[in-house]
This record gives sequence, C-alpha cells and structure tokens, in this order.
Amino acid sequence: MSYPYQITSLDAYKAAYKKSVENPDEFWADVADNFVWKRKWDKVLEWNFNEPKVEWFKGAQLNITENCLDRHLATKANIPALIWEPNDPDEHHRILTYKDLYNKVCQFGNVLRNNGVKKGDRVCIYMGMIPELAIAVLACARIGAIHSVVFGGFSAQSIADRLYDAQAEYIVTCDGAYRGNKDIPLKSVIDDALIGNRTIKKVIVSTRTRTPVSMLKGRDLWWEEEIKKVETLGMTECVPEVMDAEDPLFILYTSGSTGKPKGVVHACGGYMVWTNYTFVNTFQYTPGDIHFCTADIGWITGHSYIVYAPLSAGGTSLLFEGIPTFPDAGRFWDIIEKFRVNILYTAPTAIRSLMGFGIGPLQGKDLSSLKILGTVGEPINEEAWHWYDEHVGKKKCPIVDTWWQTETGGILISNLAGVTPAKPSWATLPMPGVQCILVDENGKEVTEFEDGVKKGNLCIKAPWPSILRTTYGDHERCKLNYFSTYENYYFTGDGAMQDEEGNFRITGRVDDVLNVSGHRIGTAEVENAINMHAGVVESAVVGYPHDIKGQGIYAYVIYGNMHGDESLTRKDILQTVTRVIGAIAKPDKIQFVTGLPKTRSGKIMRRILRKIAEGETENLGDTSTLLDPLIVDEIKNNRLQ
Repeated sequence: MSYPYQITSLDAYKAAYKKSVENPDEFWADVADNFVWKRKWDKVLEWNFNEPKVEWFKGAQLNITENCLDRHLATKANIPALIWEPNDPDEHHRILTYKDLYNKVCQFGNVLRNNGVKKGDRVCIYMGMIPELAIAVLACARIGAIHSVVFGGFSAQSIADRLYDAQAEYIVTCDGAYRGNKDIPLKSVIDDALIGNRTIKKVIVSTRTRTPVSMLKGRDLWWEEEIKKVETLGMTECVPEVMDAEDPLFILYTSGSTGKPKGVVHACGGYMVWTNYTFVNTFQYTPGDIHFCTADIGWITGHSYIVYAPLSAGGTSLLFEGIPTFPDAGRFWDIIEKFRVNILYTAPTAIRSLMGFGIGPLQGKDLSSLKILGTVGEPINEEAWHWYDEHVGKKKCPIVDTWWQTETGGILISNLAGVTPAKPSWATLPMPGVQCILVDENGKEVTEFEDGVKKGNLCIKAPWPSILRTTYGDHERCKLNYFSTYENYYFTGDGAMQDEEGNFRITGRVDDVLNVSGHRIGTAEVENAINMHAGVVESAVVGYPHDIKGQGIYAYVIYGNMHGDESLTRKDILQTVTRVIGAIAKPDKIQFVTGLPKTRSGKIMRRILRKIAEGETENLGDTSTLLDPLIVDEIKNNRLQ
C-alpha cells in the first residue's frame, strides 16, 4: 500500500466511512498527519452552516507548494512531475521532473515578487494548456498570492467582469494558444478586457504562438525577459510564504442562477488534504502511475486533478494542450500508447463525441497500459459507460464515475476503482466524510423507496475539508446560494436518486444552471448576453437533452421588428453571446416567439418551456393561470426540431 490512508477493500471503506462520520476530528487529523505543516492545528474542525462558517485545521500553518514540490525532492527529484503533450503531434513533448518543476516555480515566484506581487494579491491567469500555466498557478501559491484562472475560451467581457469582481492587480497570459486547428489570440483578448480597467498594474506574457501582440510600456512584460532578470539578480531560492490553513488559495468563477458569475473561494489546508485524499483513493493511485486528466486547468477539475492532487501525492500528471479530435479522433489513444498512460480521467461529452467516430480510430492502438478509467463533469449515460468499458478499457479497467462541483473542491461521490462496486451511470457511494441526504421541496428527508429507489434534492449534512469557504467579496451570496434553501444543509443544486444499497445517481440540475459538456452555465447569464443584442426584447433559456453535450441550450427570443433573414438574426445573436460570455455559452437552438408563458406576477414559467424544448408537448400542467395561455400553443406549434 502506497499511502497510509489508502482504502483497499470494501470493509476498509465501510470502516473509514463510519469513523469519518462518528469521529471526524480524529479521522481527518490522522490523514492530515501525512502532510508537511509549519505549525500543527489547534482544532481540526469548527463549523456552522447557518452563518455559514467552516474552518478546518484551525491555527495550522503551511505552504501547499512545499507539499507538492519540496518534500518530494529527496526521493523523487528525477521522477517526472508533469508530462506535456502539445496540440500538434509533430511538436516535441516536454517532461518536467520534480526538480525541474521546483526550479521553475521558484523562478516564476521570484518574477512575481520582483514585480510587486504580495501575499493576498489577486493574480488572474489566462493561458493555454502549457506547462507555464501550472507553473504560474504554483508560483502564486508559493508566494501566497490568490490565483484566479480564467478558461482560455472566455470572452474579453467575461474576463473584465472577473477582473473587476476580484479587484485583480496582475495578469499572467500568453501571446496566443493552440486548440485543435484554431489559434486563440489570448493577449489581444486581454487587451480588450483591460479597456477602462484601473486596477491592473502588470501583465506578464509567455511566448507560445509567436502571434504579433501589442505590448504597452510599463504595463506589459515578457515572461522570458522577466526570468532573465531574476537570474541576473541571482534569485534562485523562493522562500515559501507561511499561510494559515484558512487563508484563501484561489478564486474560481462559476456560473450562478443570476447573471453575475460567483467567485468560489477555496482555502489552503482543507483543499490540499481533500484533493490528495480523494485522488489517492478514487483512482487507487500507485506512485509511478501516469495520470492523464483531459480537463483544462481553467476548470476546477484541472486545478484539483492535474495540478494539486497528483503533485501533492508525488505522482506524474499528463497535461494535454489540444482536443480529442485533432488531428484526428485517435488522439487520446495515441497519447495513451505514447506515454503508457495508466489512468484516463475524461468527460462523458468527450466519450460520446468519440463514440460518433466508431471504433476505427481505436484499432491498432496499444491501450494495454490502462488500469483505471474515470469520468467527470456530468452524469454519464449507460450507453457511453459500456462503450468506454468495452472499447477503451477492454472490460479490464474499473470505471470511476465521479460527482463533484467547483464549490466542493474535489470528488464527493464515486466508486473507488476496483475496491467498491461500480454501477453503470451511477456515481455510487459517498467518500468518507461526505454525509448525503435527499430532501423534498420543503427540506424534509425523503425516506420512502419506490421501485427500489428514493428521489429528492441532494444535500449534505456536514462539511468536508475542501468545501467552499465563501464567494469572493460577497459572503451573503454564498449563504443565499448554498445554505439558505434548506436549513442546516449544503444544497448542491442537483437532484438525485438513491438505491437500497446506498448508491447515488445524479439526475441533473434542479436550479437555473445548465450543464453543457460538463461546463456549468447560468441561464440568467446567457439571457443577459442575448438581451444585449440590439433587437432583442426579452429571452428565456432552458436546457434540453443533447446527444453529445448531455445538455444543449434552447433559447426562446422575443425580437422587436424582424427585418429580413431570420437565420442571419440568429447568427447575430450567437455572435453577441460569444462576445459577451464565450463560444461555450452559444445556444444550440433559437426559437423566435411573440411572447413567453408568464404568471400574472410576471414570472416566466421555465418548467413549461423546458418541457416543450424536450419535445413534451402534451403534459404541460395547468396553464390556465398564465397571463396569456394561448402563447403556449404558439410556442408548441413552432418548436424547433
């Protein structure tokens, strides 16, 4: 057994779960003892969901990068920490050992300090999937700056909103990024985002695509030149900042049910312990295994299971710049064969997309190194689960179906690979420390089983170490979103069912948040973007089942005076959404309507719109109380196929 806290049997899981609930302080103290602390905790846990206030390892001091880097140098200096595979298979890959990564993180930590970045400063990172992204993240953590990574697909307006909310003073970016056959001009997007900005002091730009960029004197700096400066100054060591366990580590923005994104804040100590614990146990990680998480570091999956968890466990993490279908649909399988990958952790959307190409791209590829498969981002449907099992895992690799959220920091419900039973399309059992409960609309626990399952809204009764601490600059919003719907519970926003063995299956969002290809997008955010288009009077957005993405976006739009071509107007609206949020939020279908189904108080009945989008046109419930019941027939009759 590689780690003292690794669960290796079903009985051990049951014993760990029981202890984590009955004596969480002792349980988590035992796990946390396996990490490097500058000062041990005075108290393991103090919490109150009503405020909400959660503190783990109170009084403890640490630096997460000492756990990810320094402590491995004595035994793993020459072991690969990061393997980087570029977008273009003809470009050479890079391998950074623990010693290499340590040196580069210290180097860039000194660059940040040299440019005035201090503990608590917010640094926005907007980069492609290159090693420098992981280096920038870790360098921020080393000097105590709070990183806020923004996914490279977001628009200038989305970045501007995030910069303003975090009151960020520094940006780290690239000249451009490669993604499939696209070149993304990251620096020019940043330039657009900075029009009118008064807080940003420095923009550090790493060279990747050699795209011509505008560099403003005094503000914009080249990464490579700044590295040379600290080398000239002889700055090699970068003393890690002493952080309290409850100091913020990072802000990560996630869509909410209002138009404004929420800055979810995670704290240093609990996040470190939880991500490591869940990584080691879910994937049954063995040192030396190559772990390939296909997510972008711009999302929580990349933060937790490309950077922090694998490195804190002394593992080898594979970072991929490109997409699964470039230059062809065999790219994942080529990478697995090339690096002898042992663990593949990807999204159901990617699996469904690759299913569409058939098994041709898999033929002749040696996938025998694979030991464990995982899915993340959304519930996996049974057909995709069986395809993954049969054609990728050759029925020899356990599949872990992980359920968690940006707000949870790490995996909350999943089978443990080969240790606890899998059940196709079910996330199965909660991790030790996660106390799940299903409640009805009134917050009453659901206890009755029907046809072997009970259904309800998924809540959690007690905190786990990496629960979000707040939403940046607006604690009331954190309380309102997660702790006010049902008293004394954290509300996940998801519906779920549970079988008689205790397994959970997530059935999807029950609030106004969509899950598109594993990306959470608020309906209000998309509506706000659509409404910015000059001709739009009002819009309503709902999700509907989509063969590849899981959920598609269906928009109902009231347009002022339609002159000319409807399809051209649709394109204009899509362009507006892309500019305001980014291409990931573009509606799949836009239906022009003359009105929306509203109650007499003016509330849009999204339930009705959702059913129509799903193709359910008969059982729409009582529409007689609507302000204009006839509008429902019009919408139904003109539904887009």
